[in-house]
Amino acid sequence: MNLEFAELPAASFRMGNPRGDGYPADGEEPVHEVSLSPFRIATGPVTNEQFAEFTEATGHVTEAERFGWSFVFSGFLPEDFEPTRAVSGATWWRQVHGAQWRHPEGPGTGVEERADHPVVHVSWNDAMAFCRWSGARLPTEAEWEYAARGGLEGAPFPWGDELEPGGEHMMNVFQGEFPNANSCEDGWAGTSPAGSFPANGFGLFDMTGNVWEWCADAYDRGYYAESPAVDPQGPPKGPEGPRVVRGGSYLCHASYCRRYRVDARIPNTADSSSGNTGFRVVTTGP
Repeated sequence: MNLEFAELPAASFRMGNPRGDGYPADGEEPVHEVSLSPFRIATGPVTNEQFAEFTEATGHVTEAERFGWSFVFSGFLPEDFEPTRAVSGATWWRQVHGAQWRHPEGPGTGVEERADHPVVHVSWNDAMAFCRWSGARLPTEAEWEYAARGGLEGAPFPWGDELEPGGEHMMNVFQGEFPNANSCEDGWAGTSPAGSFPANGFGLFDMTGNVWEWCADAYDRGYYAESPAVDPQGPPKGPEGPRVVRGGSYLCHASYCRRYRVDARIPNTADSSSGNTGFRVVTTGP
């Protein structure tokens, strides 16, 4: 398994959104001091090639494969696509039978030319299975945010305060008018190869944009108010509770989802999958 890691020493940082430009319902505040033990984090998200190695070695069948469908962005579907269930309040997400990690937009699509793109249509449970096989684990929410910041404090993005400094695209997000007119000014309509944009100060790629990334933690909107100060592990919820996803994706746009920020957080159920959610891994110890 060819996974590259960056080693991050023990450190303290201020976790949460200090700018007030987030979504109050997501629980990005209050800002609080967190101390972390050393850990190693993958420099990029797990790719299709790496996930294929896992499934070939283990025979793992993803939840999207077992359910027989997953959610696909409607902009990737033909105009005459059959009527299927859409997500309430986000009708651009369509249920597509046969959509799964090998067939990201449904039957007839593949990943042969996307080996170096992040794997998608993987649930939290699928990501955990990969971790058990690889000897890694999912990052805690605190580890993820510290790593995403790349040594900066208070900035919304891994590189600083401006979305496109000097007019340069620094991540893969939606440009144009969401959801019907993507200008693709950053070069991509869907996922991009891992590492297509500049790394942050810790040498990490795609910490914002491209795909949402699962964290180990259960999600609780009010958790920050009572979070432990040292190596927080998330609220003590059962296995059926929602889990944290971080970083935004190629579909994030300021008009409806300005969550392509290092301090943005949302919940998702552990068995959910979609065409814009993947993960990266961490390890601890020698």
